[in-house]
Amino acid sequence: MTTLDILDRLQKDALRDRELRKHLLATRSEKDPLTVFCCLCRSFGYELYEMDLISAGEDFYAEMRRSTNGGGENSPKLEGEDDFYELLMASLQEAEKAADK
Repeated sequence: MTTLDILDRLQKDALRDRELRKHLLATRSEKDPLTVFCCLCRSFGYELYEMDLISAGEDFYAEMRRSTNGGGENSPKLEGEDDFYELLMASLQEAEKAADK
């Protein structure tokens, strides 16, 4: 299972399970949120490590850059697309807001 597969499964599970979602969202306030997030994920059975998460984001971003205009100087600069932790947190935060309504 790839890092993206794990993140996809984690997101689906967290969108259905409010307690899991709250635990994951709480990692944002930690001194080292990514490390705490990955430790928490592993405690819930999701085999996720910091470097895997970082590498997956960078690899994904690099593929996107290469796919636009040949990946050269004229490729658009993208912001945030390589941070899968932040993208996941944003989607979970939106789900939490919706659940509070």
